[in-house]
Amino acid sequence: MLVNKNSISAVFVNLKATFNKAFAAAPSVWQEVAMKVVSTTSETSYVWFGRFPAMRKWIGQKHTKQLEAHKYSIVNDDFEVDVEVDRNDIEDDQLGIYGPQAEMAADSAKRLPDQLVATLMSNGFTTPCYDTQYFYDTDHEVAGNSVSNKGTAVLSIATLAAAQASYGAARTALRSMKDEEGDSLNVTPNILAVPPALEDVANTLMTADRLEDGKANIYKGTAKVVVMPGLKTDTEWHLIDTTKPVKPFILQVRKEPVFVSMTDMNSDLVYSLKKFRFGAEARMAVGYAFWQLAYGSTGQG
Repeated sequence: MLVNKNSISAVFVNLKATFNKAFAAAPSVWQEVAMKVVSTTSETSYVWFGRFPAMRKWIGQKHTKQLEAHKYSIVNDDFEVDVEVDRNDIEDDQLGIYGPQAEMAADSAKRLPDQLVATLMSNGFTTPCYDTQYFYDTDHEVAGNSVSNKGTAVLSIATLAAAQASYGAARTALRSMKDEEGDSLNVTPNILAVPPALEDVANTLMTADRLEDGKANIYKGTAKVVVMPGLKTDTEWHLIDTTKPVKPFILQVRKEPVFVSMTDMNSDLVYSLKKFRFGAEARMAVGYAFWQLAYGSTGQG
C-alpha cells in the first residue's frame, strides 16, 4: 500500500469505525448502582449533600430546610489507552492485527466506569464520604444518634436465621433510615451487588423457594442481583436503593471515552520511529452520594 495522507486517513477511519462498533456492543453494569453526573469543569462540588428535602404540613411561614454545606468535591481524572501502528504494516497491507486491538481498546474504554464504580464501592469501608465518616460506617451521625450502614456478616443461604442475620439485617437497616426530623426516608433496597464468587449464593437467595435448611425463603424476589467483577474482595456484598432520583454512587463525566489518533506523517514519532498511534481518551471520576441508600458488608464474619 502506498503510504500517503489519503491512505493513512482511510486506515484510521476504519479503525475508528471498528472502535465505535465494539464500544457500542460492550456490556456495562455501572448504571445499575450509580448515577451519572455531567461535569463541566475540572471538578464538581456537591455542597447540597447533607439532608433530604421532604414535604411537611404547611402551617404559618414556610419552613426552609437549609442544606448543610459539606465541602465535598470530586476532581476529574484523565484516562487513556494507546496503540501504536507501525508504518511498515501499512506499507505491507498487514493491518488485520490492529482491528482486534481497536476492539480491545473499545472494550476497555467501555468498562472503565464499571471498574471505577466497583473500586469506589469496595473502598467505601475505608474512604470518607461527605459527612467525613467512611461511606460504610457504624457511626454516621443523624440527629445526635449513631446510625450504621455497615456489617461484617457473610451472605448466607444456609439457614433462615443466617439469611436474616446477613441480608435481612441489611434490609432492616436501610428501611429504618430516618432524616434529621425523625421521619422515614422510605429507603427501598432493590439491588444486591456481589462479586462473581457470590453470584450463585445471591441468585439462590433471590430465586429459591426454600433455603438450605428447608425453611421458606422470605427474601425471594426482594432485590435484583448485579454481579460486579471489579469488586476487590470475594466476600463483600452491597445492598442498594436505586429507586430514588439520587443513587448512592456517582459517576462524574467530564468527557466520555472518545477515539483519538495521531496520523501526521511529519510528526517526530513517525520520522524517528515510523509509528502512528490511535486509542481512546476520557475524563471522569467517581464519588459518594447519600450513604443512607447503601449498606455494605465485608462478608468476613
